[in-house]
Amino acid sequence: MAGLLSNFRNTMIVSFILAIIMVAGYMSHYGSTDAIFWQAVFRLLHTFFGILWIGLLYYFNFVQIRVMPAIPAELKPAVSKYIAPEALFWFRWAALATWVMGVVLAMNRGYLIEAFSLGATEGFSVPQHTMIGTGMWLATIMFINVWAFIWPNQKIALGLVEADADAKAKAGRTAMLFSRINTLLSVPMLVTMTMSQTIFG
Repeated sequence: MAGLLSNFRNTMIVSFILAIIMVAGYMSHYGSTDAIFWQAVFRLLHTFFGILWIGLLYYFNFVQIRVMPAIPAELKPAVSKYIAPEALFWFRWAALATWVMGVVLAMNRGYLIEAFSLGATEGFSVPQHTMIGTGMWLATIMFINVWAFIWPNQKIALGLVEADADAKAKAGRTAMLFSRINTLLSVPMLVTMTMSQTIFG
């Protein structure tokens, strides 16, 4: 068992195999692979990628950004050359996968246009579309921030793109500010995502 758990790749392979077995069990007991079944699968994937994305956002803001100034200068390259690029890889692709699976889930449930219009297509008469749509827009802004502002500036700040010291410092601050915007938006976004499902179904 220790051999399995000491290898991250093998741990995740076994985890996904167990998850697929459980999904197959749900399919067997539900007795269909209709739209409701696929809605459950899409929600699973949306949640998984969302945990990965927001978990890394919180790691950056709760830990890395706050602790970096206290790290001795000779140790900082370990973070900037090894840990941060790896974390940013999973961070940006998890953001994309979360957003895509959210759109797919909304399409599957039949409210994509209604939610993205914040209920305007129905004269704002369906409050759940306004509420979930608000969360979808917050998540969309956060997703755009990752790809348009955080990642391009982090590439400069981490030295993955050639730049002088002033440009690196400016890029680092810009990436930090957009990361903080996403942190600010994350809790209201989570409120709409979780409470809409519970209150409105």
